[in-house]
Amino acid sequence: MVKIAVLGPIPRDTIYTHQEEVIQKYGCVTHPVIALSKLLGEEGTVIPITNVHQKDFDPILEVFKPYSNIDTSHIGSEEDRGTVIELRFIDQNNRLEKQTSCMRPILPKDISDLDDVDAYVFVPITDFEISLSTLSYIKKLKKGLIIFDAHGPTTTMSMTGDRYRKFWVDMDEWLPHIDVLKMNLEESQACWFKSEYEYEEMTSYEEDKTDHLDAMAEHVLSKGVTYFYVTLDSRGCVVYYREDDTTVKKFIKSVFMKDVVDTTGCGDSFAGGLAYGFSFYKDPVKAAQYANTLGALRTQGKTFDVFKNKTETEKLISDHY
Repeated sequence: MVKIAVLGPIPRDTIYTHQEEVIQKYGCVTHPVIALSKLLGEEGTVIPITNVHQKDFDPILEVFKPYSNIDTSHIGSEEDRGTVIELRFIDQNNRLEKQTSCMRPILPKDISDLDDVDAYVFVPITDFEISLSTLSYIKKLKKGLIIFDAHGPTTTMSMTGDRYRKFWVDMDEWLPHIDVLKMNLEESQACWFKSEYEYEEMTSYEEDKTDHLDAMAEHVLSKGVTYFYVTLDSRGCVVYYREDDTTVKKFIKSVFMKDVVDTTGCGDSFAGGLAYGFSFYKDPVKAAQYANTLGALRTQGKTFDVFKNKTETEKLISDHY
């Protein structure tokens, strides 16, 4: 039986879509957890590890209740510190974010009793939610693969609650503790930066800028990461890894979906797909196919019904690849 842990917040989200709809739901960790639950079926267990507000605890358990292979014993509410976020999409992919509550970070004590987990999927959304000591603890004492989403350390919040992109300045301290690093193109630009800028160079995300990725990949892999993934929006993703001291770069096309309803949780779902692919196939391209598929499925509706069981998911993969 495969065991996959998903670590990060379960925010109480209010989402204003680019189609002028309002969606209220529990997000982030819920997406990969339920996607993996449906994929695994009787072949495994999913363990969400998070801290939530006391008033959200029972409603979150209700979200997971229909899925018998989700172990909710590591959802904590004792300290009454969870996450509350408002997202306002200005187009299909870009949004304004406001955060009004800060989750208590996940620490080694929260996972001390988990010894047989095959993969740990970290999906932080803000820079304080995962302690570096937690990754170090797993790397030293646990056997599970560490899959880490860079969304957290490249995002912070101000005292006014505004969420914004930041440079991941201490990235090199984290890399030796990560097996699989995943990020999107915007986050990659927040990780690979110059030692000094002219004032006019300090600009925001450049949608078509990818010329830094090869050099960044060499650096990331040299620091101990085994697989480095960068998602390229609707185009797909690229993965870098080493074979016989040579860096291999492979592009995996996306799973095309004609109508996009809601992109919230796509990156989290992608990370969950990586965990499934590596747990069962230990192949970076196969893992990317599952990741692309779960990310694409996430866009297809407002509920968790968008995710499919193993047979349906693998049919979708075979149709596209």
